[in-house]
Amino acid sequence: MATTESEHRHSIPGQHPEAHDRRSPGAWSLAVLRVATGLLFLWAFADKTFGLGYATTSGNAWINGGSPTKGFLSRVDVGPFAETLRSWGGTWWADWLFMVGLFGIGLAVTLGVGLRISAVTGTVMMLLMWIAEWPPGRTDAAGAPTMSTNPVIDYHLIYALVLIALAATASGNTWGLGERWARLSFVDRNHWLS
Repeated sequence: MATTESEHRHSIPGQHPEAHDRRSPGAWSLAVLRVATGLLFLWAFADKTFGLGYATTSGNAWINGGSPTKGFLSRVDVGPFAETLRSWGGTWWADWLFMVGLFGIGLAVTLGVGLRISAVTGTVMMLLMWIAEWPPGRTDAAGAPTMSTNPVIDYHLIYALVLIALAATASGNTWGLGERWARLSFVDRNHWLS
């Protein structure tokens, strides 16, 4: 616990007591954000798996032989890693890693379990997608505008920061299974799973 000196001695706790109160508006807000974020990942998984007609047509669904990474990665035409990322698009390992990641992160975050590992894996996924879109680039290989609205911050970085915040605040303890998950013996022995 840190203290500051002034005319009076004040104790400044590292965390506010209400941060752990599941009945506080802050905890509720984080729980809603957690569930919404988890459902965002699960929706992307469902749409790419079954071709629900939003980002993926039924003909391009994963269950119909479509590749969940080919469309996005084959159009990468900006940034220093464009050629490498294009070569990954449509490969079996990229498809499987991406889909397992979407499902695993989405399910864990929605349920409020494994938020630390979800924050790490989700951040890696989002950073790779940020690199693929390469917001610092103003023009693509053909000289056309990239339509980037900010040279650094884009929605992928925001999603990564949200995942980190959800894990750091133990948001799974409110309207989730976080506390039950943490009490499991294998999680208790391996805190990185919490």
